Amino acid sequence: MTLDPQVMGLGVALGIGLLIGAERERRKGEGATRAPAGVRTFALAALAGAVSVIVGGVVGLCVTLAAVGLLAAVGYRRSGDDDPGLTTEVSLLLTTLLGGFSTREPAFAAGLAVVVAVLLATRTPLHRFVRAGFTDAEAIDALVLASAALVVLPLLPDRAVGPFDALNPHALWLVVVLVLAIGAAGHAAVRMVGERFGLPIAGLASGFVSSVATISAMGTRARKFPASLGGAAAGAILSTVATIVQMAAVVAVTSMPTLRALAPALAAAGLVAVGYGAVASAALLRRAREASPAAGPTRAFSLPSALAFAATVAIVLLAAAALRIWYGEAGVFAAAALAGFADTHSAAISVATLVADGKLSPQAATAPILAGFVTNTLSKAFFAVTSGGRAFALRVVPGLVLVALAACTGWLLFR
Repeated sequence: MTLDPQVMGLGVALGIGLLIGAERERRKGEGATRAPAGVRTFALAALAGAVSVIVGGVVGLCVTLAAVGLLAAVGYRRSGDDDPGLTTEVSLLLTTLLGGFSTREPAFAAGLAVVVAVLLATRTPLHRFVRAGFTDAEAIDALVLASAALVVLPLLPDRAVGPFDALNPHALWLVVVLVLAIGAAGHAAVRMVGERFGLPIAGLASGFVSSVATISAMGTRARKFPASLGGAAAGAILSTVATIVQMAAVVAVTSMPTLRALAPALAAAGLVAVGYGAVASAALLRRAREASPAAGPTRAFSLPSALAFAATVAIVLLAAAALRIWYGEAGVFAAAALAGFADTHSAAISVATLVADGKLSPQAATAPILAGFVTNTLSKAFFAVTSGGRAFALRVVPGLVLVALAACTGWLLFR
């Protein structure tokens, strides 16, 4: 037996009203200063929204919203509560809207109602977090990151443009957002668990997105806050472990024969990356100070550094595209090596795709992929030096060199 959609919508609307109303009832208070709306009012408002949509459609819902809004305003003026907030009144209007929406999309409306109830119930911790958990500088950084990801990124065209159709504005700005997000993730991790463990955790996780960007962000932090040097260097080192794991994953998805041909090189590089990461990170963390960086407001990331990193990626991609067009398949090696300066995974995917299409043998694909891996290591070393300075580079670059040498050695021994 199938339940009538209208009956289901009314049932969901009633549940929405009771859920949100129960939370408001707990904060309603008693006596002359009690709030004007409780569990019954919210339940009736949700049902009114559902009935208005069933009877009068969108026009009926607009009339009901206007009436509920008027009643909420009257109740607010008559309330003796000294709290100038409008949370209950806005919640009442939203409950009416959700009641109407439940007749069209009951599951979605119910999910939104749960979100609303959680937001209302977590009032105290949310207020405490926003007031005491953020500095003014961190709040500005959060707005910059949100604007970059939610305002600028959707507006940029997601297609190839420019010379050789090599540049994708959406993808390049995504690199900027990525670098900003990695910096913010590291900053948040430090705030939660401290320098010693927050930055290494953030570095390992961010390495699965971009180890080069991670090293650049960690280096920037280490240069700006010398007390972060140990944790930032550990995070940069651990990001190389993620590079090896992700390389194996993307090549396996694209061409399993290519992965088998690359297995010795990747295994050797992975063992060295894990070994160096474990030993060096342990040593760095033992020497790392527990003290926070310099007192005063701190920034979660550097926007100029992120823009400079994206500009470098754009230049490398443009040069790699030119090589492919000018030299065709003969330029695969050079193009993969050049593309590796920006992203070793995209270079590996491009070459593995040629194997999947039958244009290249798995054994012949290993050299270009490793060339991209080596040049990507050079990029990591470059950004370790330029973003983090000498002290940071001395802790990170030796591990990068050892990993690259291990990959080449494994390839030479088992090719």
